[in-house]
Amino acid sequence: MLNGPNFRDHDPMRLVDPRHLPQLMSQEDHEPSMEEGTLGPRNSTPAGDEGAQGQQYQPFPWVVAVLAGVLITTIVVDVMGNLLVIVSVFRNRKLRKAGNAFAVSLAFADLLVALYPYPLVLTAIFHDGWIAGHIHCQISGFLMGLSVIGSVFNITGIAINRYCYICHSLKYDKLCSSSNTMCYVMLVWALTILAIVPNWFVESLQYDPRVYSCTFAQSVSSLYTIVVVVVHFIVPMGIVSYCYLRIWILVIQVRQRVKPDSRPKIKPHDLRNFLTMFVVFVLFAVCWGPLNLIGLAVALDSRLSRVIPEWLFTASYFMAYFNSCLNAVVYGVLNHKFRKEYKRIVLAIFKFHC
Repeated sequence: MLNGPNFRDHDPMRLVDPRHLPQLMSQEDHEPSMEEGTLGPRNSTPAGDEGAQGQQYQPFPWVVAVLAGVLITTIVVDVMGNLLVIVSVFRNRKLRKAGNAFAVSLAFADLLVALYPYPLVLTAIFHDGWIAGHIHCQISGFLMGLSVIGSVFNITGIAINRYCYICHSLKYDKLCSSSNTMCYVMLVWALTILAIVPNWFVESLQYDPRVYSCTFAQSVSSLYTIVVVVVHFIVPMGIVSYCYLRIWILVIQVRQRVKPDSRPKIKPHDLRNFLTMFVVFVLFAVCWGPLNLIGLAVALDSRLSRVIPEWLFTASYFMAYFNSCLNAVVYGVLNHKFRKEYKRIVLAIFKFHC
């Protein structure tokens, strides 16, 4: 998954190999920046951009506070919400349906970043740089990519499952039995791992000081960046859009009583479940779309890297971060079964502590 435009030509110090961080961190902040081959300050402004040549760029304190606040909120809501989703499905038989296997898998994908990469990013924000070392940088970037791609593929699995359930209800039990669905979930994670492994070979997991994260550096190769965007985002989102479009067409036909003799029956709770998953898809596309579109545009035309402001990339990146805590909230707001189970779990925990 993409994590920003190609700024390598714009600023050679934007992406830093964490193995060199100890040497960089030992330099004095007032050390002058050099154009060729010499490392400058971590937040130095490129010559000719955003001020006079050699002027040091430092983010405003309120910007750092906002980024830290967004990340802390994301971590707390992510952990609590997705644990509620997982426990709810295992506790409630009515929620223990084949289709909800993808919802549980999606919750695991969201939990993945909240338990390891996000805390390291938060530490980097507080220290104004990566202090965890090269190994943790690589692991953090790998898990972050695993979570994002896993989320995309699980959302695709949910859309295909809903499409089969509503548009091909007679074949659904055979196609999406419990055993088959578990195989589909395992296939999703196998494809996710297969999709993220190439990053180890192209060495694209690097620290980006603009977002305090070890993440996918699309500046490694424009061609590889285009392939990543197409395979990891555009194609899955296209499949999901097709499935939900077909469902919406069927729902409208049923409501307008088109072909009354042959129209299928859509139960109200099935429609609510579909709307819940549709909102999950829309939120994911809204949160991750800007970041991927920026990266794709810059990969196609590197000159755009000089036009796109840095604040826009940073904002789109943290907006993508925030998406990992939204799904559990959507379930609680739009699905009354999840909402009731949330209340039961919270009350049980409260009574246990009291």
